[in-house]
Amino acid sequence: MVTKNERRLKIKARVRGKISGTPECPRLSVFRSNKQIYAQVIDDLTGKTLASASSLKIEEKLAKREIAAKVGELIAQHAKEAGVEKVTFDRNGYLYHGRIKELADAARKGGLKV
Repeated sequence: MVTKNERRLKIKARVRGKISGTPECPRLSVFRSNKQIYAQVIDDLTGKTLASASSLKIEEKLAKREIAAKVGELIAQHAKEAGVEKVTFDRNGYLYHGRIKELADAARKGGLKV
């Protein structure tokens, strides 16, 4: 029987074969654990991380979805400082639902074209 994480990794591999971050349109990659959420803007051609944000930097006690929204705003702010306007969203095999959706919506609201 295939576990939930094995299924996610299989989807991740399939999607990563189709999308890639370029200098003009880097990849916004999201990782979600049970407690934290991380996001980074990556240029895959050079292998460099252009901007990053995580829930570890947020000191407030909030619900997980609210924290994900704050991380989305942070990543949009850091990406704009790095000169990035448009990104390709890589949900990393997770369903586009809940915290992942909140992060993407907040990044859009922050000015990124996702």
